[in-house]
Amino acid sequence: MNPLFVLAAATAKILPSAAATLPAGAVPPAPIVPQVQPKTAIAIHAGWLTHGIAGIFVLAAISLIFLLAIQTTKQEGLTGTIGGRVESSYHGRLGAEEQLKRLTGFVAVVFVISAFVLSLTGI
Repeated sequence: MNPLFVLAAATAKILPSAAATLPAGAVPPAPIVPQVQPKTAIAIHAGWLTHGIAGIFVLAAISLIFLLAIQTTKQEGLTGTIGGRVESSYHGRLGAEEQLKRLTGFVAVVFVISAFVLSLTGI
């Protein structure tokens, strides 16, 4: 047996708890809760920036879900998948579907960039 364990067991004393030593009617102190420290310099010095980017991230995620849900799908079959669609080379005004696709692409890019920046900030 380890001699340090024997020594520790021989010198151990039973101490009363802190609650038992309080006078009658006294309220015990609140437990100390450790605070979480930010991990990066950006999170320490610019907390408003990291929370702003997190807000942009959440808004982009919600709007991306909404935009993808309202788009119509086109079943082109195997021919459309392999060969692609035939489009004219003239691009006039964009229709509602094309504008929706463009907006969805923009929101997807904002979502990915904000996710990347958030991963660098450490929150």
